[in-house]
Amino acid sequence: MHSTVQPEPTLERFLMHIGGESREAAGGRWLETNNPYTGRPWALIPRAGAEDVDLAVRTAHEAFSTGPWSRMTPSDRGLLMYRLADLIAANAERLADLEVRDNGKLRVEMLGQMKYLPRWFQYYGGLADKIEGSVTPVDKADMFHYVAYEPLGVVGAITPWNSPLLLTAWKLAPALAAGNTVVVKPSEFASVSMLALARLFEEAGFPPGVVNVVTGLGHEAGEPLVEHPLVARVAFTGGNIGGRKIYEAAAKRFKRVSLELGGKSPNIVFADADLDAAVDGVISGIFAAGGQTCMAGSRLLLQSSIHDRFLDMLVKRMVEARLGDPNSPDTDIGPVATEQQLAKVLDYIDIARRDGARCVLGGTRSTRQGCTEGWFIEPTIFADVTNDMRIAREEVFGPLLSVLRFETEEEAVALANDTPFGLAAGVWTSDLGRAMTIPKRLTAGTVWINAYRVVSYLAPFGGFKESGIGRENGQAAIMEYLETKSVYIRTKPARSNPFTLQ
Repeated sequence: MHSTVQPEPTLERFLMHIGGESREAAGGRWLETNNPYTGRPWALIPRAGAEDVDLAVRTAHEAFSTGPWSRMTPSDRGLLMYRLADLIAANAERLADLEVRDNGKLRVEMLGQMKYLPRWFQYYGGLADKIEGSVTPVDKADMFHYVAYEPLGVVGAITPWNSPLLLTAWKLAPALAAGNTVVVKPSEFASVSMLALARLFEEAGFPPGVVNVVTGLGHEAGEPLVEHPLVARVAFTGGNIGGRKIYEAAAKRFKRVSLELGGKSPNIVFADADLDAAVDGVISGIFAAGGQTCMAGSRLLLQSSIHDRFLDMLVKRMVEARLGDPNSPDTDIGPVATEQQLAKVLDYIDIARRDGARCVLGGTRSTRQGCTEGWFIEPTIFADVTNDMRIAREEVFGPLLSVLRFETEEEAVALANDTPFGLAAGVWTSDLGRAMTIPKRLTAGTVWINAYRVVSYLAPFGGFKESGIGRENGQAAIMEYLETKSVYIRTKPARSNPFTLQ
């Protein structure tokens, strides 16, 4: 658990970012942030409270309503986003290093994300001056009508610890392109990279107060941000429990929300698939990033005729997987990001055994050399899983795979859809007809055919059912941060009965 501490000279301190200035928390409190590879604290972040959040929101509101940002043309906003993209590219190595120390993911992956990150700001920077209204030929004589799209105001962005900057960019880039200002509250487990990124906004020339960052615990900083009366919209990525609380709190003031929540995504392998490629896809879906992705393919659905052969291929591949230092290019799997997550995954392993699932790989905390101090779990595979078991229905968020059997395509679709979630799905087949028709039958926001864990700034991402509300990425995402205004102008003087609808 996080504890309040006094700053120590041996730990690096990072400060919040409000109105273009670096700030400690008003209460002078700090939180330790831990390195999952060593299991020890490496830095301190401010433990903000309601007073800090109020300052950040009011600063963002002032920047939106009366500051230079409010007078800037969309084209100029776009140019600032291009400059920011260049700065992110120039600082990619440092940002990746910070994320690895904070959440334990492989450096090769985090560096790849940092090098890809500028694309979001380039893409939405290009869209900033292409938000066009329309003229409507209404059925009213002597009446001119047009539709305009306007920014909402202050956006509260609450982001997770698994891919902090990438998932923040999914919110920040369209929000800024639309003309809003933003207060970011990153996860208390991985705030440092966002605090470092915040400095680049001023370096790029963004006016003070356009982007602000407060750090701290959910109930002390996150809740005041969601409930603040000047926050017009809340964008959240995280678990379903937190998402439900945010949705309920936002509803009290009828705030706009987008919620990208959990998943229990199926990865379906048919007998006609390229099995070697499918094995790679299954590994990518659940063991890459230690299974700590909302889109993780945590349920493997295998057609019975290939079940045993495929499972044997998968286990043999994963026995060779290398756990260890996430900074090493030889490492395949790093630690889970938090001590709490370590305990949660181990608990689900015990639950799976009690429910009757058969562990065919892993199932323990790692005792490999170099892995005993950090929060490492052996890649774990359970066979003989039925869809009513908890490991098949509840999001674990770790390197734990549930394997289920199916006979027919009908059964595969039924099993895939038999879940409260609907974020993503993978299908492995060489049948072109199946590849073209099965996505329509799967209740998932993203469907990959003969691929898994692919994202793009050009393609909408989000979930069905309990996996969330709204979409991020693509052209549609910018509309999530705009208000639609309808304007009527009478073109000729006219009198009419004031007591009737015109």
